[in-house]
Amino acid sequence: MKNKKTHLKLLTCAIAAGICTQASAGLNLYDKDDTTFSTDGLINTFYVHSQVDDLDDTLDRTQSRVKMGFLPNYIGFNFGKQVDDLKLGARSSFWVSVNDANTNLTSTGIDVRQFYGTVDGEWGQVLIGKDFALFGRSNILGDELLLGYGQVGSDGLIDGQGVSFGNIGTGYLYPFPNAQITYRTPKNNGFQLAVGLMDPSKSASGSEESTPRIEAELTFETQLSDNVPLKAWVSGMAQSSTSGATDVDSNGVAYGVNVKVAGLSLSASGFSATGVGTAGLANLVTADNADVDGYLVQASYTMGKERLVASYGENSGGTTAAANNLDAQNTAVAWFHTVNSNLKLVAEYDRTESDARETDTVALGAVLTW
Repeated sequence: MKNKKTHLKLLTCAIAAGICTQASAGLNLYDKDDTTFSTDGLINTFYVHSQVDDLDDTLDRTQSRVKMGFLPNYIGFNFGKQVDDLKLGARSSFWVSVNDANTNLTSTGIDVRQFYGTVDGEWGQVLIGKDFALFGRSNILGDELLLGYGQVGSDGLIDGQGVSFGNIGTGYLYPFPNAQITYRTPKNNGFQLAVGLMDPSKSASGSEESTPRIEAELTFETQLSDNVPLKAWVSGMAQSSTSGATDVDSNGVAYGVNVKVAGLSLSASGFSATGVGTAGLANLVTADNADVDGYLVQASYTMGKERLVASYGENSGGTTAAANNLDAQNTAVAWFHTVNSNLKLVAEYDRTESDARETDTVALGAVLTW
């Protein structure tokens, strides 16, 4: 940007028991009397070298860092218990910045992004508590660079204490963790629907939201033929917020598809939204009904322990009507080497471009999961 059921085990096994497709399984700590308790986690650190070429030559700079990547480091805990015909579950995950010393010694922030319970039956699942939202969820969980680094198109991302931005702002928005009540249907012929009531986001201090935000996601999984899986999804959201005489109607749709053939994985996703702010909703709703949209296309090839990724994404639009301050593109290539089921090495190059700036970034790091 110019300024720009375990992750749900990297966000709910990640960005709900969600990064799990790219991480190892958790560790069972207890399994007795129809009750389980397990832990999972991720630690990642990168050497990062960024070079900025700005239209204003006085803003050109070169910066080296040792910091975490797109994902913060985290540890998660999972509970499950079978009680008659119901399966009860819970997850908590705690996300930590490791590069705090750059700006404020020992100021490490612990961010609780998940703290929820689930009730499962033959009728589906109900989730209550705090988890990642549904709008754009699969767009980000399907990012081939999820365990990598991503874009740092502003000084705040280069110098800050937090994470890099992955492809947030250059291909998708962020499904901020939200207090929610969400129902998921059972899978039926490859289809599954999730519908949730989300704690609404503020368009301004003291704004009024008379109803919760509504979000939904429909996913579809099938096999086109032997060893050719396909996944497709569409999600949406709607919310109204009133501040004085100003009404902000936030809404959007996100979509995508992924197909795998042997070691090749091809993905395309996109979104279109109104009134959602720079990175998404949360407390970043725009002050008017401004539009932003974007798309991300990626290809990866896995051969043995090696995975190569090529990625291009962009967002266009603004935080006010007719503005283009959210226009940004990111082109990336990455190499992931699997040392073993718990350890990966990563080398990545990103070029992030906006109307006023071009940022080239090289990131070399390691990702440890359990």
